[in-house]
Amino acid sequence: MKDSPEEDLHLRSSLVEQQPTEFQQAKSEVTYDALVLDAKLRQSLVSIRSLGRRGMHVAALEIASLVKRSGHIPTFASRWCQHAYIAPSYEQSTQPFVDYLLQLLDYTGVNMLITSSDGTLAVLREHRQELEKRVRLALANESALEIAINKEQTLQIAEQLGLSVPRGVVVKTLSELPAALREIGLPAVVKPVESWLWGEQEGVRLICQLVTTADEARLAVDELTHCGGAVLFQQFLSGKCEAISFLYAHGEMYARFAQWAKRMQPPLGGTSVYRQSIAVPEDIGEQAERLVREIALEGYSEVEFRRDSAGKPYLMEINPRLSASVEVAVRAGVDFPYLLYQWANGDRIERVQGYHVGSWMRYLEGDILTTVQTITQRGRPGVTPPAQAFLEFFTDFFTPTGYDYVDWQDLRPAWIAAAESIDRFWQRLGKALSR
Repeated sequence: MKDSPEEDLHLRSSLVEQQPTEFQQAKSEVTYDALVLDAKLRQSLVSIRSLGRRGMHVAALEIASLVKRSGHIPTFASRWCQHAYIAPSYEQSTQPFVDYLLQLLDYTGVNMLITSSDGTLAVLREHRQELEKRVRLALANESALEIAINKEQTLQIAEQLGLSVPRGVVVKTLSELPAALREIGLPAVVKPVESWLWGEQEGVRLICQLVTTADEARLAVDELTHCGGAVLFQQFLSGKCEAISFLYAHGEMYARFAQWAKRMQPPLGGTSVYRQSIAVPEDIGEQAERLVREIALEGYSEVEFRRDSAGKPYLMEINPRLSASVEVAVRAGVDFPYLLYQWANGDRIERVQGYHVGSWMRYLEGDILTTVQTITQRGRPGVTPPAQAFLEFFTDFFTPTGYDYVDWQDLRPAWIAAAESIDRFWQRLGKALSR
């Protein structure tokens, strides 16, 4: 009798804190074309499926702290995930994680590492020289990454190229906030210059925040500068959020893809939960390509724009790693995980001449949360009125749509994701009832 998804997940992720001797026993028989890190993320599942469908041997890895908090890792349950590795966490110290990863690389045959999170990207960059002696990294070169992960540097180069960027000032301490408030006004967006920072005690991922009052601005700046980083205090833009993705290598664009996000979680600067493939807009398509070429950002990248109320586009940021929304591109005909593998492996890269426009993808749990939050965030800038939000949420079920995690050839990850969503729902309900 076949194991249930929960039993299968437990068995396949049993290698917590695996010892070198156990790796040695597997050395002669275990080889992987790719080890996909950040297994919890949706784009990691997309990568496993993309490469696995092409007959490649792929495994996945996640850190222990996240597995412990969640208990559900849908990627581990995929039919194409040949093994699930659980490494020590790196938030407080990177060395245990790196030691584990080096042991795994030494005693199994891994050809390539693929990462999708800001934290793991930071760890790989810190130990890049040592890792690249053993394995290929699907990452752009350091000079390009240094610019791409730093929003201040990215926006400076964009301005030099003639791209429009939001009005904003850099704030490093609370004492600089009053001047920023006078110059930019409210509402505004408080955005970390870098999304991942190493603090005195641990590493932390930072996200942007919308502020509508001076008190909110003070709290946001204090929180985001606590680890010693700087923030961008920017004007609020209320228009459509669009993104252009590329596979760029050797001075040539091998693939282009565009999408827009109808809904995001959180509503401002979060991950898209309901998105659609679109034709590459002439204005931002040309601007994004110039920027990627100027930075020489090879591999995969996603360039994000937001328009103002008049439709004028402004550059937001660049993501130099696989993004959470990448599945809409894959289903529309642009297989970015495979193209990324071809580039990083030194293979001939397939050119993508076109893709299906009008494809919808939905992250249902995130969409539910976004819709419910329109009640608690009623009246805030950029938040749809609750009645309209709930109406759109339910009527969108009648639009042909793909759903994150759901693949009819690989259903177990969807069951695992559903179980996790139900667990979180009951936890939230219990907390609400207790209050």
